[in-house]
Amino acid sequence: MASSHSSSPVPQGSSRDVFFKKEVDPTKHIRPVQSLPDVCPKEPTGDSNSLCVTPSLVTDQHRWTIYHSKVNLPAALNDPRLAKRESDFFTKTWGLDFVDTEVIPSFYLPQISKEHFTVYQQEISQKEKTHERCKNICPPKDTFDRTLLHTHDKSRTDLEQVPKIFMKPDFALDDSLTFNSVLPWSHFNTAGGKGNRDAASSKLLQEKLSHYLDIVEVNIAHQISLRSEAFFHAMTSQHELQDYLKKTSQAVKMLRDKIAQIDKVMCEGSLHILRLALTRNNCVKVYNKLKLMATVHQTQPTVQVLLSTSEFVGALDLIATTQEVLQQELQGIHSFRHLGSQLCELEKLIDKMMIAEFSTYSHSDLNRPLDDDCQILEEERLVSLVFGLLKQRKLNFLEIYSEEMIITAKNIIKQCVINKVSQIEDIDTDVIVKLADQMRMLNFPQWFDLLKDIFSKFTIFLQRVKATLNIIHSVVLSVLDKNRRTRELEEISQQKNAAKDNSLDTEVAYLIHEGLFISDAFNESELTPIAIDTTSQRNASPNSEPCSSDSVSEPECTTDSSSSKEQTSSSATPGCVDMMVNEDMKLTDLELEKLANNIQELLYSASDICHDRAVKFLMSRAKDGFLEKLNSTEFITLSRLMETFILDTEHICGRKSMSLLGALQSQANKFVNRFHEERKTKLSLLLDNERWKQADVPAEFQDLVDSISDGKIALPEKKSGVTEERKPAEVLIVEGQQYAVVGTVLLLIRIILEYCQCVDNIPSVTTDMLTRLSDLLKYFNSRSCQLVLGAGALQVVGLKTITTKNLALSSRCLQLIVHYIPVIRAHFEARLQPKQYSMLRHFDHITKDYHDHIAEISAKLVAIMDSLFDKLLSKYEVKAPVPSACFRNICKQMAKMHEAIFDLLPEEQTQMLFLRINASYKLHLKKQLSHLNVINDGGPQNGLVTADVAFYTGNLQALKGLKDLDLNMSEIWEQKR
Repeated sequence: MASSHSSSPVPQGSSRDVFFKKEVDPTKHIRPVQSLPDVCPKEPTGDSNSLCVTPSLVTDQHRWTIYHSKVNLPAALNDPRLAKRESDFFTKTWGLDFVDTEVIPSFYLPQISKEHFTVYQQEISQKEKTHERCKNICPPKDTFDRTLLHTHDKSRTDLEQVPKIFMKPDFALDDSLTFNSVLPWSHFNTAGGKGNRDAASSKLLQEKLSHYLDIVEVNIAHQISLRSEAFFHAMTSQHELQDYLKKTSQAVKMLRDKIAQIDKVMCEGSLHILRLALTRNNCVKVYNKLKLMATVHQTQPTVQVLLSTSEFVGALDLIATTQEVLQQELQGIHSFRHLGSQLCELEKLIDKMMIAEFSTYSHSDLNRPLDDDCQILEEERLVSLVFGLLKQRKLNFLEIYSEEMIITAKNIIKQCVINKVSQIEDIDTDVIVKLADQMRMLNFPQWFDLLKDIFSKFTIFLQRVKATLNIIHSVVLSVLDKNRRTRELEEISQQKNAAKDNSLDTEVAYLIHEGLFISDAFNESELTPIAIDTTSQRNASPNSEPCSSDSVSEPECTTDSSSSKEQTSSSATPGCVDMMVNEDMKLTDLELEKLANNIQELLYSASDICHDRAVKFLMSRAKDGFLEKLNSTEFITLSRLMETFILDTEHICGRKSMSLLGALQSQANKFVNRFHEERKTKLSLLLDNERWKQADVPAEFQDLVDSISDGKIALPEKKSGVTEERKPAEVLIVEGQQYAVVGTVLLLIRIILEYCQCVDNIPSVTTDMLTRLSDLLKYFNSRSCQLVLGAGALQVVGLKTITTKNLALSSRCLQLIVHYIPVIRAHFEARLQPKQYSMLRHFDHITKDYHDHIAEISAKLVAIMDSLFDKLLSKYEVKAPVPSACFRNICKQMAKMHEAIFDLLPEEQTQMLFLRINASYKLHLKKQLSHLNVINDGGPQNGLVTADVAFYTGNLQALKGLKDLDLNMSEIWEQKR
């Protein structure tokens, strides 16, 4: 029989198999059996499927069952309804499922490869070599009987007579070549006549084939005779086997009778109790399922109630829980087939409502009065909205807030301008319609107050934006922290489960040894963690009922959950946002971190928006050159206000915005250019009108110089009230030294201090001011050189001549400026960045130029006396009277020179100058004496010259400050010949 119980599927239970079924209760529904029944029944595990009624080998052994069916299995499996008959052996024998079924590899069987046999091969390799060597040394003995060998050789010789073509495995007479080889027709179809010859040939061929057949039959009979003993032994064993099977069948029948009695007495009642328990559990499950369905049916009205109170988070939680219940516990319920799509549409509607609500909140928050002390508007509402938007992955709400910030910043400036213009009565709003034109009608104090009001409003606006964004940022960080903690708890749970699985294997082995119900042990071990997980996820009481695992199990439960969510929402603050983060968020950690960065960038953007609007406000006022016309005090006041606002916004937002700073720098550059041009023009006018006479020094300039000596490089503040009048001094005293100066230099010092003070008031223009001041000092040096040394003052001012007094006064003025250049350099160096120190080289160049100029003036004074000596000494004659007229004129001119410069130049410089003049005098005198051939020989001429020189020396040393001057007049004489 081709079929067996193990290879044939059990017939499925259906309406057509009523004759093969056991009579059962028609009220009970029996699911079709999908696998072969086990010989040993399964333990009662609480599953109704495992206790379905099927034919039993014990109770149904005396009646006909499906196991008595005998049918040709291939014929039964050969389904006539199939369009194409399968010719494969397996599908014909075991059905079509044999081909489609894929055998899943076992997880418990390892993958065997050649590496697993490596150790074994290494162990037996030596033994295998020994075995092969022994086989070669000791060949196997010939155990065959000589008779059998002789018989075998004889049969082999007989078989060799049979042609080899009959022994081929592919022998087939339908092949023409094979047929012609076996039946050679050439013997029958000859050229000669037919007759007896053909008959003899065919008879001979027939006898030959018969001979071949006899040889084969003899060999076959011989082979059968050799194995006859095995055939007879098999027949005898078959009879014995039938006897054994008969005895076994009787023993099995007796065993089945006993088992049937035991089953009837001991097991049937217990199994009936288990079936009743399963029925009761099924009824409880149906009841709980109906209650859950009733609760889910109330989802939409509950969501509508929550939306009416703007409780978006509660509505989303309820929808998410209901969707989860529909997909897991109510899957396949026909009455709820449309509820899932309805909830999805409702969720999309909530998304739109939340976006609209957030837009409304942003407008209300940013456009409320700025004098309101409340920093955050409805904090709980904001937290609820942000959490709902994060839950739905609606991350574009920051763009909505950014657009609202731009609109609010525009409105702030507009409202401030309207309020300020309305307070000015001089502006006729009916004639000047445009608000920008009305704003341009304000003078500087009015416009400055308006700008100060705008900056203060922007500061409050940024503080309000920062407070709101901090709340949003804290919500995002709380969600991110919750996700990380949840992931850590899952990792810990997985580790615990792995450890529990290891311990469970040991427990299962113990249960198998003790003979307990293994499935019940598994159910009991898995019940606790499942219940705990369900309870922790849905915040329900630990109960086995399905409805208790959801927050919407009953209408009463729904009301409680919504009220609890309202309470949570009403008490939500940045410090307790974790109370709301109790669901699985859809955002990843990377998205949350990116969103947190975007919030910080939005705060920076708010600062940039305020600065951009302020720049546009400044540019609209600067169109008519208003800002460029400001004086130093006004511009410094404006600059300080703008710098204060920039620092305030940087403190609030954490980053410096560059737009307003750039506008300030641009205006500062324009201010510096105008500032420099005004002072350069002023200095040029002063120089063009300077007559290079010593000027009196007012007391305020002496105070100014004294303050510089005390380290205060700034213009003195104007004192209010009546000040006592002090007479001006003749000279300027600087650190104990007297400087005779002209009025232009006094004003130049004041201008230099204005540059230094401007750098203190506007640090951003330090480098520009340094360049401009360098240009101013160079201009004074070059222009003064043109007027004095170059004698330009003769045409410009109308001086008759450039006197030595003018030259000495110019030199002393230059020395005063050189004295203050190191002070100015240190002042700028303290306000420059280290990388800008290279700009200080301008002061080194200026100092060198001034020193060169002073040296040129000294050289000019010496040159004046040199030309005088050349003119007078060229007419000198050595004769009486003594002193001669030449030497008297020389001493008179020297006295005038001394009188002109002594009160202007310090004593050391006067001495150095007269030493140089004396050297020139000695050179010209020596030249004239050489021309007159007067030598130091003690003669009369020598005496006259000595008397004149003594007169010159006495008069020169008698001058003030030249008493100790070493004239050394011995060099005028040549050596004796």
